Amino acid sequence: DNYTTLKCGDMVIVQCYMGWRPAEMLNIKLADVDLDKRVILGGMKTKNGINRIVPIHSKIYDLIKKRYDAARKDNSKYLFYFLKDDSPVPITPHQYRWFFHKIIDVLNLSSSHNPHDCRKQFITMAKKYNVDEYAIKRIVGHSIRDITEKVYTDRDIEWLKKEIEKIRC
Repeated sequence: DNYTTLKCGDMVIVQCYMGWRPAEMLNIKLADVDLDKRVILGGMKTKNGINRIVPIHSKIYDLIKKRYDAARKDNSKYLFYFLKDDSPVPITPHQYRWFFHKIIDVLNLSSSHNPHDCRKQFITMAKKYNVDEYAIKRIVGHSIRDITEKVYTDRDIEWLKKEIEKIRC
């Protein structure tokens, strides 16, 4: 229905501001969301992508909190879910793809877009607003080949938060 589709629009925004792969985003568990520290632990696919800490951009904090509170109320262990017969059910990548294309249709955007484009948009915005290259790689879970950065440079979460906040869209 349209309500569920519009609710799924939140996921598009989250991807654009956090850089998650679609499957990573759908696998976010409430236990991995730290609203006090404003971060989410998650990721998959590569050793650099697994269990990475991603700051919650201030522009989407309220959206994440609203989703988090609703998930707790509905007894969902996942941040993104829907209710089926009053029980929380995780959204599958196939379902998300379907919702994504409905959103694209409603917004009258090119049907060539796909859910992974949101990750590309995050990286494009990060570069546009001069987010440090290594911060981008850490946030999206890409490997860092520079030995000085990878091995000898300690970066704290406050640095990542400062970098992600450079995005001003």
